[in-house]
Amino acid sequence: MTTPVLFTRPVPLRSEDKLVREGLDPLLARLAAARGITSRGELDDALDKLLPPDLLGIASAAQLLADAIEQGKRIVIVADYDCDGATACAVGVRALRAMQLHDGRAADVRFIVPDRFRFGYGLTPEIVQLAAQLQPDLIVTVDNGIASVEGVQAANTLGIAVIVTDHHLPGATLPAAAAIVNPNQPGCGFPSKALAGVGVMFYTMLALRAELRRRGAFGDGSGPNLSALLDLVALGTVADVVPLDRNNRILVSQGLKRMRSGKLQPGLRALFAVAGRDPRRAAGFDLGFLLGPRINAAGRLTDMSLGIECLITDDYGHALNIARNLDDLNRQRRSIEGDMREQAERMLATLNIGDSHTLALFDPAWHQGVVGILAGRVKDRWFRPTIAFARASADADADANANVSEISSDGELKGSGRSIPGLHLRDALDLVSKREPDVIVRFGGHAAAAGLTILERNLARFTAAFETAVRDMLPPAALAQRIDTDGSLASAYFNLNTARLLEEQIWGQGFPQPMFLDEFGVVNQRVVGEKHLKLKLKRADKVLEAMLFNSLDSLPATVRAAYRISVNEFNGAQMLQLVLEHWEAVG
Repeated sequence: MTTPVLFTRPVPLRSEDKLVREGLDPLLARLAAARGITSRGELDDALDKLLPPDLLGIASAAQLLADAIEQGKRIVIVADYDCDGATACAVGVRALRAMQLHDGRAADVRFIVPDRFRFGYGLTPEIVQLAAQLQPDLIVTVDNGIASVEGVQAANTLGIAVIVTDHHLPGATLPAAAAIVNPNQPGCGFPSKALAGVGVMFYTMLALRAELRRRGAFGDGSGPNLSALLDLVALGTVADVVPLDRNNRILVSQGLKRMRSGKLQPGLRALFAVAGRDPRRAAGFDLGFLLGPRINAAGRLTDMSLGIECLITDDYGHALNIARNLDDLNRQRRSIEGDMREQAERMLATLNIGDSHTLALFDPAWHQGVVGILAGRVKDRWFRPTIAFARASADADADANANVSEISSDGELKGSGRSIPGLHLRDALDLVSKREPDVIVRFGGHAAAAGLTILERNLARFTAAFETAVRDMLPPAALAQRIDTDGSLASAYFNLNTARLLEEQIWGQGFPQPMFLDEFGVVNQRVVGEKHLKLKLKRADKVLEAMLFNSLDSLPATVRAAYRISVNEFNGAQMLQLVLEHWEAVG
């Protein structure tokens, strides 16, 4: 495990002073200036500040969808099996069903979500055959499709038009789709390249409504209120960990406002209920760490159709039953993940990581649906680009708890990778594929995360080629983990009001949650939940409650700690709590 180096973000004093003069709270002004904000207007989260859809090159897709609705054609959405894909599908289904024309006609829309264990990722020819059973006139991909050259060709051969909506990076060849909506495709001038798949689909529905309005299809009406779907957009955006640039912050902020005001889909209300959280206090943490994992559990262990059904039903009782099922699946996922983490730690204990630039791990018993989480945990602990592999499941109906070491598909391994800052993981895999053309069967992804398939017999070759590629791309200095903090927090800010103020803001990837850095005396420490430390820390004249999660290392009398402040709610009472992310001894 690497020892992190602590840094304090610089605060441009002119920007900070300007933000304060414009009326922003002084602490928020300091934090915002350190994140590149130069005027209060950049924090304006009004819907009319969103980038306009026409910048996304979306007209062709809107016209095709409008034609399909007016001509009574069947639309089939092909979803992805993560939370971004599920919410994108739900936005599409709900919006299309709400596009009721003045004469009563409405969209004929269905959806399918491929079994990740049987079909893998993207619009493959096999998935096109599956979708064809629903007799679609038009296929719409969500959160996938930009690399599906063969799948789109298969659909074209069958006479099925395809609209690709995606946000992933394209390959050398674009699919021959009837329309492509993707801010990251060549020639797209949309200023925000960070839209999640659900954001792309939301924009596509905005453009469709505008096209139908232009045609007078709603008669005297203006069509459905699509802002009602912003809770889903916020969930998918946060769960996919895309950078929260200004446009994405607006989408997330508006979605959270709807949740806090009680205007949320029955499925989201049910997910908050099973997570034991009050939507009136909804925050990014809830979306990324409580709701998102429960939706993802369906795709990881069984079938994401369950998660999508939770998001599209209007029956709260039905949604609650599904949410409880998803909660059970998430508990199973955590148990499987825990076992895999223990196996990985034993494996890593036998390795001399030293100056190695990468980690590639495999165990025959690992679960294909959980290797991505495992890769992320190992990456966080050892600060190396990490890929974890599992044997591909040959039986789509295999029980989620089956011994996958007994299941294989032509010797294939499915890998899921997570990267560190400075390394574009998909580009690294692309370099491996160019240098060793027969090692990777297929791959895809983006800078921070990627997936791939290799043959088990090629694992050693891939591991060596991956290490070499990353060594060529990443200087050794980039392997020194750093923790960026916001410096010291004055003791006057240690109160619930500050914690609530920060909780209400929009933080996430690219706009990180505040992390402060101070020295504390350790008054008391004890183990709770078998693997966490509950602490009492002293600073100046204040004794503060704190937690150090997933660590049993005893703290010395005085520590220098990087920490977050949070609201801890227990038995209906709220109190301030510090959450330590890193500590080091003082003296």
